[in-house]
Amino acid sequence: MPRMIQNWVTEQADARPDATAIHWKDEQLTFGCLEALTNQLARIFKDSGCRRGDRIAIGTPKSPEAVVGMIAALKANCVYVPLDTQSPVSRLRKIIESCRPVWLLGADASAKQIDELFADQELTRPIRVGCLEQNEISGENFRAKFSSDDVVSFPAGPVRYENIAKDPAHILFTSGSTGTPKGVVITHENVVSFVEWAVRYLDLNSTDRVSGHAPLHFDLSTYDLFGSIAAGAQLHLVPPELNLLPHKLAEFIRNSELTQWFSVPSILNYLASFEAVEFGDFPSLKRVMWCGEVFPTPSLIYWMQRLPHAEFTNLYGPTEATIASSYYTVPSCPDRLTDEIPIGCACDGEELLVLDERLETVPPGETGDLYIGGAGLSPGYWRDPKRTDAVFVENPQQHGAANRIYKTGDLARIGDDGLVYFLGRADSQIKSRGYRIELGEIETALNGLQTLDELAVVAIDTDRFEGKLICCAYVPSPEDEVSVLQIKQELRKEIPGYMVPVLWSSFSQLPKNANGKIDRPQLRQLFEQQQNSTFPTVASKDDVPQAAPQIAATSRL
Repeated sequence: MPRMIQNWVTEQADARPDATAIHWKDEQLTFGCLEALTNQLARIFKDSGCRRGDRIAIGTPKSPEAVVGMIAALKANCVYVPLDTQSPVSRLRKIIESCRPVWLLGADASAKQIDELFADQELTRPIRVGCLEQNEISGENFRAKFSSDDVVSFPAGPVRYENIAKDPAHILFTSGSTGTPKGVVITHENVVSFVEWAVRYLDLNSTDRVSGHAPLHFDLSTYDLFGSIAAGAQLHLVPPELNLLPHKLAEFIRNSELTQWFSVPSILNYLASFEAVEFGDFPSLKRVMWCGEVFPTPSLIYWMQRLPHAEFTNLYGPTEATIASSYYTVPSCPDRLTDEIPIGCACDGEELLVLDERLETVPPGETGDLYIGGAGLSPGYWRDPKRTDAVFVENPQQHGAANRIYKTGDLARIGDDGLVYFLGRADSQIKSRGYRIELGEIETALNGLQTLDELAVVAIDTDRFEGKLICCAYVPSPEDEVSVLQIKQELRKEIPGYMVPVLWSSFSQLPKNANGKIDRPQLRQLFEQQQNSTFPTVASKDDVPQAAPQIAATSRL
């Protein structure tokens, strides 16, 4: 019988009911309590008339209560939709309008946003609100139908469910280019495939203490939560406020005696920039993992030098392919600051393809579009067949519906070692001054200088001859004060002059999106606003050489 996500909770509760499942601040929730609460809440949902495939929105901030709501939704044959409770109400309204949940699980902390949502009675008329806190939440436009006191009055025994492995488990809404969030549908079998591989490869077991750093609406949290439950490990939810306190975050890792850390690289880079990690620190930590962005090699070296007892694993994969599709465990500390770290090889059941515009395999060493196929592939976007068909295509090398592949929008190459190397977004390959330029190459060179704490290179349109204007946003290092002129002089020793950024802007901290990644669209917008007034004072004659010869414009640089 195919395994369902909720099975893991019941299995751990049967085997180890008193073992701790979730740590949150001063709270601890055992597997037995997690099983009982999710059964009780599932009964409320089912008794209210929930049917297989109905959506339940989770509008509760990161907490054990939010986790209970997610699992209870699955036990009630439903699909959970985790909301970013820090999002503007206008964005939440678009998500609610798209997924049309029958229940919204809220909390006191999100009551104000829920009240604003319910001001639109036409939008929210079929939606009921509940909460898992002791006091019922309410506002001018809504009142919760139940609180924790009501939930615990229901039977805690096993719940029958009829959903199957191919059914959606959750819908994760990500940013859409049209301004409307797009809902990525992830099934039970998508999650089970990755989690079972990860538990095997990472040797995860009941003695482990796993970080829960990612917000619950971000797909990295799917592994944090269900990987730890499947293995019977302890999940230590990281309070979001620690993200701005690097030394406190390091203290959390230390005091929680974590054995596994998983986050976007920006957090690891942030800890490194504040020298928050000591030599021999975190003695319990067996593995550090990252996903979602490129981890600058200088920061990786910083971590590996200080934690020689830990393994370091790079995971790669878009939301549309369920958490991660490839992995690479770094065998030893890199020798050079500019060494490339591959995204490696495909996880079990996954496939990475580097193809040209005709969907034919490119030779090793050449750049192509990165496609993903296999067990983690999403069925597509929620009720959006046009957008789905645009990026989920049939694999020309293997025909049939089961052989769909997803166009990631990333560029990659296969190295001489047979491993896949990420080269940046397809839209990060620009043409400026007649040359084709990879913005990731500029970032690698800048990181190698070790003069900036954090940086990002973006390009904006211009009506000048360049075609694209290269811009660098950076956080200066307080210990190593250098001017932009000095940085540019050193950078020209590493890359051609035509690749050196023209516009530079200093930040105390680079803007991040809701998932903790550098917010590059916001940076582009800021540079576009600054372009007219800033360009004349920042650009120099060295920044605007003559246009490249025509032959360079057609060569692969």
